[in-house]
Amino acid sequence: MAERNTAWAPDSWKTKPIKQDVVYDDANELDTVLTRVAHMPPLVSSPEIDRLRRQLRDVAEGRAFLLQGGDCAESFDYCNPHAIEDKLKVLLQMSLVLVWGMRLPVVRIARMAGQYAKPRSSPLEKTSDGRTVMSYRGDNVNSIDPENRRPDPQRLLSAYFHSAATVNYVRLLLAAGFADLHKPEAWDLGYVRNKDIRREYQNIVNRLTDSLKFMDVIGATDTSLPSLNTVDLYMSHEALLLDYEQALTRPVLKPTAASGKRSSYYEPATPPREPLAPELCDWYNLSTHFIWIGDRTRQLNGAHVEYFRGVKNPVGVKVGPTMEPEELARVLDILDPLLEPGRVTLITRYGAGKIDQFLPAHIAAVQKTEHRPVWCCDPCHGNTTTAPSGHKTRSFDAIMNEITANMQIHQKLGSRLSGIHLELTGEHVTECTGGSQELSHSDLPSNYQTFCDPRLNYEQSLDIAFKIAKDFEAERQCSR
Repeated sequence: MAERNTAWAPDSWKTKPIKQDVVYDDANELDTVLTRVAHMPPLVSSPEIDRLRRQLRDVAEGRAFLLQGGDCAESFDYCNPHAIEDKLKVLLQMSLVLVWGMRLPVVRIARMAGQYAKPRSSPLEKTSDGRTVMSYRGDNVNSIDPENRRPDPQRLLSAYFHSAATVNYVRLLLAAGFADLHKPEAWDLGYVRNKDIRREYQNIVNRLTDSLKFMDVIGATDTSLPSLNTVDLYMSHEALLLDYEQALTRPVLKPTAASGKRSSYYEPATPPREPLAPELCDWYNLSTHFIWIGDRTRQLNGAHVEYFRGVKNPVGVKVGPTMEPEELARVLDILDPLLEPGRVTLITRYGAGKIDQFLPAHIAAVQKTEHRPVWCCDPCHGNTTTAPSGHKTRSFDAIMNEITANMQIHQKLGSRLSGIHLELTGEHVTECTGGSQELSHSDLPSNYQTFCDPRLNYEQSLDIAFKIAKDFEAERQCSR
């Protein structure tokens, strides 16, 4: 049974033990930066967040599918037109393939415009020359340069401005017709080495584009229809640095009884000029649309769970082998006391060799409750290995095996896989092996760019979309 919690405030997390905290040398400088961030304009709006909540409700109830993807950790250097366009293109093309295969709307969430923090297993690490230095914690904390690892509060301010620039450019692209469905992007399948696979992919693309052309002929793609000129694309990040998240957590007046609409009145969370009565407002994290708790920070009595339970944003929780089934049910009770379908997205990450051992018990634990979360598969984190060359990598086959096993286990237990969460890039990097390019360990050094975890490249990301679309199409054919 879900439970109602005690009083919450944007800073009540400070009364709880915290993991992955960052210690700064100059507390006064940190306070100065946070005060400035707290008075900056929001990066997203509460109506956008409310729209995402409604769409994730559809996902939880089987009327839509979730696609979430982006870099493991963003670099400030990724805030450039080419990187943003490439990531946008691959997410849009993947979603178009999934829509075609599933005959369902796809909710698109990018790991973008704020994914700058990086949890670490140790505060210290060794450099290639044997020195011990502070661990790199992400561009919003310190530099990847071993000579500059001191946590710098000014990087939080820089993170805000880089996030703002990224969000602004994404909005510009979408408003300019970047996602226009009656002018689909060119599909270049020349990267597919296997001729049979290329033929299958080309068949899907041909049928997809034929459908769009048919809509053109009958006038269904009237350019005055917003749904065909643009799409919803939401931003997300792991809410790791709670001081920063609190600074962008703002009260928004609740809908009035007369209009049913929210006020556009936003106030800084710290310090408010004129505090609003708690019963008159809801609290939104306006740094992004969707936030998630990582596997290292989901303690029931911890600071992160405390912060997450009070914001109106839809939230995600990473669920791995160390999560006990009873613990999962308790997390849902804390984060979803009102039993709102889609309020919580469970992002499972086990590894292809462990999913059979852990996912069934987690599904069973949730089925015993009244919660209706979104079940989302992260097939990347549990399948990280080290190549003979020393590069961290992931096997495309292992990633696909975990996705397939996830779908099968849910189906067997009367549940449903409702989304995928991928670490990917729109660039032609060589960080994961396999896929239709047939990349091997020997190919990794040719364009290994990540400073964090290995990412699926543009081609491998499309491979996954094509394969999932085929599986869902086959399932539809069998159910007829």
